[in-house]
Amino acid sequence: MFRTSTGEEIFIIDAHTHLWDASPANQRNQYGRGWIDCFYDYHRNLSPAEYVWPLSDFERYTPERMARDEFVKGYVDMAILQPTYLSEFFINGFNTIEQNSVMKQRYPERFILNGAWDARDGDAGLDYLRRQKDQWDIKGVKLYTAEWRGSSKGYKLSSPEAYRYLEECARLGITNIHVHKGPTIYPLNRDAFDVADVDDAASHFPELNFIVEHVGLPRLEDFCWIAVQEKNVYAGLAVALPFIYPRPRYFAEIMANLLFWVGPDKILFGSDYAIWEPRWLVERFMAFELPQDLKEEFKVDLTLDVKRKIMGLNAARLYGIDPEEQLRKLSGDELAQQVAAGENGSRLKSQGASSSAAAEAGA
Repeated sequence: MFRTSTGEEIFIIDAHTHLWDASPANQRNQYGRGWIDCFYDYHRNLSPAEYVWPLSDFERYTPERMARDEFVKGYVDMAILQPTYLSEFFINGFNTIEQNSVMKQRYPERFILNGAWDARDGDAGLDYLRRQKDQWDIKGVKLYTAEWRGSSKGYKLSSPEAYRYLEECARLGITNIHVHKGPTIYPLNRDAFDVADVDDAASHFPELNFIVEHVGLPRLEDFCWIAVQEKNVYAGLAVALPFIYPRPRYFAEIMANLLFWVGPDKILFGSDYAIWEPRWLVERFMAFELPQDLKEEFKVDLTLDVKRKIMGLNAARLYGIDPEEQLRKLSGDELAQQVAAGENGSRLKSQGASSSAAAEAGA
């Protein structure tokens, strides 16, 4: 949990995390190598120098490190695991629900485990979706519409094949549909991540929540026009948020647009761990203020109440979590004890103590 300089406690859910294996032994071909190299470029180009990992650590990391980075060092109270299969590129998959379930099994109150499906998998894929629900009682899925399958290099969320899966999600109570609609990753095709198909699916399935991960970048304007009319479309900040460090003005413009169009109740914090560690993202975001000219132009502001919603309350609402009750459950676990013992260094660093980050942000 993050505490401000005046003692306010901020409940944090990291809504976009993974436990991946991109080690050379798991790389099926040159595309697996290229995929993790592309991730690493995002990591080292947008992270502060002290948070840049060696490539070997980045390719594969331990569950213990993930738990420490998220919950001991990183201020996070809970995290959502979002799978990415990429079976064409990685022998055992990059980041499957089975891989991620290790974290859920070790820290059941800390993690929300999401599943996945691919509209091209037909009846077998629907059976797999039902098994995920039966085994892990998933409340959400993560979709990669640009993932390669044989000769196919993507599918549309608005296709009849995808509608079968969305109908099954609604029937099973899997209400949170996280969709990667953002920057391309080598070797996937940029146009297969186009946000336009979310519009039709969201209209057709008002009982489902569509969380557009990476806010559609670089198609932010397209996303905003969709999200303002589709009340069940949400913005996931993963990938957008790290620009707070190297390009704070760009990040400020993204946030001003999101607050103006989408509103503070439909924006979710996500670190995209392990591309980025949550600690520095949380510290900089909590210290961040919109430049005055953007406040005046967009008539919005990043107040503490707005930040509180973005950092955890919005995700808690989508997943049926009572923050106060959840914090009571977490108060005595081993990770909370490590925090209390001070193993995270300056764990209680205040918002005021992050003034240097605020200055860099153009406040």
